[in-house]
Amino acid sequence: MTIKRFFPLRLVAVLWVALAVCLTMSGAAYADGIAVQRASLQADSSGWSLDARFDFDLNSSLEEAVNKGIPLYFTTDFELTRPRWYWFDEQPVSISQSIRISFQPLTREYRVSSGGLQLGFSTLSDALSVIKHVTSWHVIDRNQVSPDETYTASVRMQLDTALMPKPFQIDAVNNRDWNLGSDWKRFNFTVTERAK
Repeated sequence: MTIKRFFPLRLVAVLWVALAVCLTMSGAAYADGIAVQRASLQADSSGWSLDARFDFDLNSSLEEAVNKGIPLYFTTDFELTRPRWYWFDEQPVSISQSIRISFQPLTREYRVSSGGLQLGFSTLSDALSVIKHVTSWHVIDRNQVSPDETYTASVRMQLDTALMPKPFQIDAVNNRDWNLGSDWKRFNFTVTERAK
């Protein structure tokens, strides 16, 4: 009787472990996403600018979508916070910028655009290399921070499906291939001197 009880419990335990391993492996395969390789703040004429390097590859579904003329939008978010023991954390800066990549079938050209600036590339990898490198993006005005204070700077990038045409937004919600993003990369930023 004891053996009969022990065997099914052991079998259930083995099945649970196997299921956990399978879920972990599938999660790891899916977690390829976007990696933040580095991020730093540099003083500029009116405050500080962000330089950041991201690394990612488009899966086959996203690459196919671009090549069919569907624009993709990558949004970079930057936040600056300072903990306060007496209240919620102070957040003097929360800013985002979006970059669009699209393919023009007539000219066989990939275009990367942000604001009024638009660049053309002959290959998808060349176009993506521009998106992966955020440089000289002004994120902090000097009047938003206090001298000698230490803040936590946070940066991330994600494929922003909310900016896509409506029919594709619906498909993206139900399709894991459209989920592409990074975790927050956090680093300390101490205001040692005012930007000049």
